[in-house]
Amino acid sequence: MQPLIDNARNFGDRPEEFARHGAGQSPQVLFITCSDSRVVPALITGARPGQLFELRTAGNIVPPHTSAHPTSEAATIEYAVEVLGVRDIVVCGHSHCGAVGALVRGDDLTAVPAVRDWLAHAAPRPSGAPEDPEVAEAVQCHVLTQLLRLRSYPCVQRGLTEGRLGLHGWYYEVHTGAVRAHRPETDTFESL
Repeated sequence: MQPLIDNARNFGDRPEEFARHGAGQSPQVLFITCSDSRVVPALITGARPGQLFELRTAGNIVPPHTSAHPTSEAATIEYAVEVLGVRDIVVCGHSHCGAVGALVRGDDLTAVPAVRDWLAHAAPRPSGAPEDPEVAEAVQCHVLTQLLRLRSYPCVQRGLTEGRLGLHGWYYEVHTGAVRAHRPETDTFESL
């Protein structure tokens, strides 16, 4: 913890670098990814402060849209699209994902009921080889499911219909740093 505290203590020593952030934000991308500590969107993309609006959830799950009981995730998506006017949404899954791995293996999650109930939002259960520690196939399938789910959000539907929004599926390998993007024309994930 101490190295993190030391960095935080010195972080504000360059106020001139941060002054412009007080005027507001105008990110171009909503980046939806897992809460996993090995996945750092700014490092992966090279983004500077103000360039990415992030939504991080266990397993990069986008819950089903419902207007009856809005979620924090739905509010974040709606704010990014309607207020900030992001032009693109990236759903980025990653190798060695504990959430997707637990789903594929059918792990008993009764000891962590909040995790179990959250992962139920991932339905349908991603397909893939339970013995694969990277869970690559399952994560890629899961990313595509989350992209489909995003399309059910009214603000995303409008953005797509009006041609002001693009959706992208990415797969990040935590053990190599490689990023692959889904190519709809071939239905494959290929290097960027």
